[in-house]
Amino acid sequence: MEKYRLPSGFAEELVNIVASNKGKRGISNLCKHLYLQKAAEVLADVSRVAVVSGFFVPSSGAPETDGPGGAVVLARAFWKHGAETEIWTDDLCLDAIRASAAAAGFPEEKVIAVDRFDKLDSYSPDAVVFTERLGRAADGKFYNMRSEDISAWTPSLDWISVLCSRKNIFTVGIGDGGNEVGMGNFVTEICNIRPDFRKCLSVIRTDVTIPVDVSNWGCYALSTALSCIWREWLGPGKNDERSMLEALIEKKAVDGISKKSELTVDGFEIDVHEGIISELYEIWNKYSS
Repeated sequence: MEKYRLPSGFAEELVNIVASNKGKRGISNLCKHLYLQKAAEVLADVSRVAVVSGFFVPSSGAPETDGPGGAVVLARAFWKHGAETEIWTDDLCLDAIRASAAAAGFPEEKVIAVDRFDKLDSYSPDAVVFTERLGRAADGKFYNMRSEDISAWTPSLDWISVLCSRKNIFTVGIGDGGNEVGMGNFVTEICNIRPDFRKCLSVIRTDVTIPVDVSNWGCYALSTALSCIWREWLGPGKNDERSMLEALIEKKAVDGISKKSELTVDGFEIDVHEGIISELYEIWNKYSS
């Protein structure tokens, strides 16, 4: 692996777009272009990959809109490039992510609810990417951004990262709040940024973690980085954001901040997300030409 190289200037431009503290959480300030470079250079060479996502909002009885879109776009990039690809989630989030997949042209049957510890052995991926997937805190519980214990609605999939480390399977974590899989890489730093959230922080680590403003944007940036390496645009399309969000709304998915079922993600209107996608494509187009 790692026979590919991503230009550092390209990675820096991507980070400036998706990790500029637009959400005012401070977490994305921890992002460095080296993290994106490392993730893309290793992932560019995989032949089988799993993307893990899904964040259920108990008070709304539905998944949130951040996570599915990014997971689908990233999985679709691997799949179109020829890698065997699956999206792993839980039963509570399955229908919403499948709807998002169908809207973006990724096979629904490749979105799977994982409830067996032997899945890692039976599928045997070269790498696993976690995006907007809760990781347990030091007390073993799962918390949302309101510091509420939602363990009862969060089937444990963070164990996959632990098993991957034992099996030497490369892992990437993408998150925006500090409670996701991979944020265990930055526990000390996030404690300094949000001391009030200390008990809720994920302690689950990954080989590389990419902290961003919105988790979906991290996946979009990673798919853009892979497109640069592969010399083919396989990132988000012009109409993907609206198509996937409309599909999610039909499944009653909600914005994780407003808790409303609307065309927003993490409080940002759809035009903001489409603007991010346009900027990412412009950077790729500049470098590719």
